[in-house]
Amino acid sequence: MTVLLSCLLISNLLCFLLFALDKRKARRGDRRIPEKTLHLATLPGAATGAWAAILLLHHKNRKAAFWSITLLLTLLQVAALYFMWPYLQELVSPEQVAAQP
Repeated sequence: MTVLLSCLLISNLLCFLLFALDKRKARRGDRRIPEKTLHLATLPGAATGAWAAILLLHHKNRKAAFWSITLLLTLLQVAALYFMWPYLQELVSPEQVAAQP
């Protein structure tokens, strides 16, 4: 479970940094990171990092289409967590699950 949480933390941090890099490129007038790439970075459990970048950096906050796709990816991640929750609990404490009558 610690490995999973570490991977999620790193994934969210990288997603946030990718959004920050795109914001920096936008301010400088440089070539931007494609939205598809930003969405792919959001996909592996990094919705929190994406929303943090959108809200804290005010990045892509006026684009309804981008928000819609990010919201859809967030809902998919919440649904996946909901269905995986029983299996994740077994990973946390397999001895407690085995000890139950």
